Amino acid sequence: MTDVGSHRVRAGRPALTRLLGSLSPEDFARDHWGHTLHLAPVADRGGDTFDDLFSLDAVDELVSARGLRTPFLRVAKDGSTLPEGAFTSSGGTGAGMPDQVDDSKLLRLFADGATIVLQGLHRTWSPIRVLADDLAADLGSPVQVNAYVTPAANQGFDDHYDVHDVFVLQISGTKRWSLREPVLPQPLRSQPWTDRREEVAAAAQRPAHLETTLEPGDCLYLPRGWVHSARAMGEVSTHLTIGVHAWTLHHLATSALDLLAAGLGVEDGVRRSLPLGVDLSDPDGWHDDVEQVRETLLRRLRELRADELAATLHSRQRGSARPSAVRPLAQVAAAQSLTVDDEIILRPHLVAQLQGKDERVTVTSRVASFTLPASYRPALDLLLEGGPVTVRDLGGAAGLDEDAALQLARGLLTRGIAVVPGSGDGHR
Repeated sequence: MTDVGSHRVRAGRPALTRLLGSLSPEDFARDHWGHTLHLAPVADRGGDTFDDLFSLDAVDELVSARGLRTPFLRVAKDGSTLPEGAFTSSGGTGAGMPDQVDDSKLLRLFADGATIVLQGLHRTWSPIRVLADDLAADLGSPVQVNAYVTPAANQGFDDHYDVHDVFVLQISGTKRWSLREPVLPQPLRSQPWTDRREEVAAAAQRPAHLETTLEPGDCLYLPRGWVHSARAMGEVSTHLTIGVHAWTLHHLATSALDLLAAGLGVEDGVRRSLPLGVDLSDPDGWHDDVEQVRETLLRRLRELRADELAATLHSRQRGSARPSAVRPLAQVAAAQSLTVDDEIILRPHLVAQLQGKDERVTVTSRVASFTLPASYRPALDLLLEGGPVTVRDLGGAAGLDEDAALQLARGLLTRGIAVVPGSGDGHR
């Protein structure tokens, strides 16, 4: 079986480059990624204020005109998150779900100093979704995006740390940040700051490693574990937090252990029963069995192939996000009107693979898996190169006539594998 991956780092990493300013992605990877702060002021970023991504008007639209529901919004005040009932209600006849954001309740809370937290903006706001898709491709790790909207001279949350890396993008107003070194370097998702409240509180009393005021267009990279708090200054402050869920050696280890556990069934010695009447509270009674299991695990770990581990990790990566959005109605219309002279292109961020076996080729991706005769592989290889290709050339690669080429291309469009170039905001 052979495969061809399509999770390629884009040349120049343009989304990451936009955030870093004059610092190159290569220098960022070497000197900062996962461990060291980086601040890119707006002047160092060419004056880009991120106004194409988000705004106060966007906040108002989301909370008042989009029928937003929890958990896409939280509200915090005086360091604590408020109960959902404080800012949600039913939408009335025909929209009775009780978890809808109530803009009247939210108005009163915000006027009283509460912070609005818009969660999952990589799913609900198109410009941010496109940036998140592109940045995830540049970093090789999944991302999420939240917005924090804080009234003047207020603070939404007490000192804490995150279990994912963060890029902070200041959108409007100014915010004063206090940053302190980790109490636990590079914490895992299973190691939240709430498990170390006393250590975090003690760290917050020590002098800050960095005190800085972010202005619109400033970008701060904050590795996981860094203790921080932020307070709005003289006006409403809005910032985006792009959370980066970096793959770690812990992911490698747990995936390896999963593979070991799944394969132990072939070991005769491991399948046998423990002694009759075994007392599981007394390890001396089954000491030899523990040694046998340990030896078996170590042997199988030494025999574990890197390609097996890569396949497992790639599957996890594929399931960590969606591909770029498609417009279903426009996609069907494009498929119906397609001609052999039209171009199609691989859907961005699809993470597609080809696997060949027994005269068949299977396409596996974030949206679907399907199988075709192996003779179609040259056409699929051409599509997975990532550039626009005419239907005629696509079919020609596999020796198809025009009717068969159109049938293949239309199937790729309706399965969401390919798109027509320029057909949506995520297709560039």
